[in-house]
Amino acid sequence: MDSTGTGTDWRVVDGVATAWFDAPSLVGGAALAGRIVELSTEAVVDVRATGVRVRLDPDEHAEAVSAAARELGLVANPAVLQHLSIVFDSADPSAIRPFWQRALDYAPGEDGGLADPLRRDPAIRLRSSTEPRPLRNRIHLDVVRPAGAVEQAGLGEAYGSYGVCHADPDGNEVDLVPGDALGEGSGTADWQAVFSAMACYRTTSPTQQRDLATAAAALADDAGFPLLIDLRPGLVILDSGKDQWVDDAHGLELDFTDLAATLQTAARELGATADPGLPRFAQLFLDAADVDAVRAFWVAALGYSPDRRDWNTDIIDPRRLNPVLVFQEIDTSETERRRQRNRLHVELAVPSDLAQTRLATTLAAGGRLLDESEGRWQVADPEGNELVIVSGA
Repeated sequence: MDSTGTGTDWRVVDGVATAWFDAPSLVGGAALAGRIVELSTEAVVDVRATGVRVRLDPDEHAEAVSAAARELGLVANPAVLQHLSIVFDSADPSAIRPFWQRALDYAPGEDGGLADPLRRDPAIRLRSSTEPRPLRNRIHLDVVRPAGAVEQAGLGEAYGSYGVCHADPDGNEVDLVPGDALGEGSGTADWQAVFSAMACYRTTSPTQQRDLATAAAALADDAGFPLLIDLRPGLVILDSGKDQWVDDAHGLELDFTDLAATLQTAARELGATADPGLPRFAQLFLDAADVDAVRAFWVAALGYSPDRRDWNTDIIDPRRLNPVLVFQEIDTSETERRRQRNRLHVELAVPSDLAQTRLATTLAAGGRLLDESEGRWQVADPEGNELVIVSGA
C-alpha cells in the first residue's frame, strides 16, 4: 500500500482514487471494465484502445480491481494520470454559476462550483476575486450539444461571427454550438455529431452494461477504430473522439457511419436505449499572438500530442481523457487585452509523487512560476495564460 492507502496501482487525482491500466486493445480493456461494473455499479470507467482509466469514490474496491487487472495481464501505469478542471475568478461567483450550469447542463458541486453529473467533461470551479479584469479573456470554452438542448439552455440571443457566442455576467464567453444527427438514415438515428460522433445508451443492469461495452469493443477492434467507451452508472457512452468520424482526421480505410450503424444495431439488440439529449462535447480555445510558442508550451505541460492534420492547431490528450485545446491567432495590436490576466485558467491535478516532475517539465517548456504554496504551483505560459498544477487533491 502507498501513502494514498489504495495500493501501488492507485493515486489520488482530483480527490479521487484513480488508476490507469495499459491494455493491448479495446477488447482487453472491456474485459476489465466488465469485471469492474460487477464489483461496483458506481465506478467510473473509461475504455480506450491503449488502456482503461478507473475512478473509485469511495475506493473500497481498489484492491479487487487491481487483482482483476492482474488476472487479465494488464499492468498499471500511474505516470500517465492527470485531470483537468476549469477555474473562473469572479467578484460574485453566485452571479455566473447559473449561466454555466445551463450552458453545460452541469450540477452544483461540493466546492461551490459545477460538475458534470456523468463525470466526463471538466469540472468548473468558481473562485472569488476582486481584481478588475474588464476586457475579453483570451481563453473561452466551446460546447457542442444537441440542438434541442442548446435551445433549452436559454442563454439568450447569440452573437459573434458564427452566431453561437454567449457571455456570462462577467463577460466570460462560451460558443454554445448546436449539434446535428450523424447521418440522414435511421441506421445512425441514435448518434449525434457534436464535433465528436456520440451515442449515449441507458442500461438497466451491470450485465447489460458489460455486454454492450464488450460488443462495442469487439466491433471497433475489428474495424481498427480507436473508439472511446465510457461506462457510468446505468450508462454506456460510445464516442468517436473529436473529428475522428471524419476521414481526414482518422486516416483509416473506413466510413465511420458504417461502424456507427453496426454499433447501434448491437446496442439495440442488447436492449439498451439511446438518450439523445446527453451527447456533449467541450473544448478549450486559446487566442495567442505566437500560436506556435503557446501551443508548444501546452503540449509539453499537459503531455498532449498535436493533431495529425498539419493545418489544424488542436492538441489532444493521447489517451483522449482530458479536453482538446485549440489555438487561434490574436490581433497583435490588442496589447491591453494581451496584458490583462484572464478570468479563466486551467487547473491540472496530478499524483503527488509526480508533481515536481510535471512542474519541471512545464517550466522547461517556457513556463514562468508566478506563485507556489503547499501542493500548488501557479505557472504562466509565454503569453500569460495560467496553469495551476495541483498535487493529488
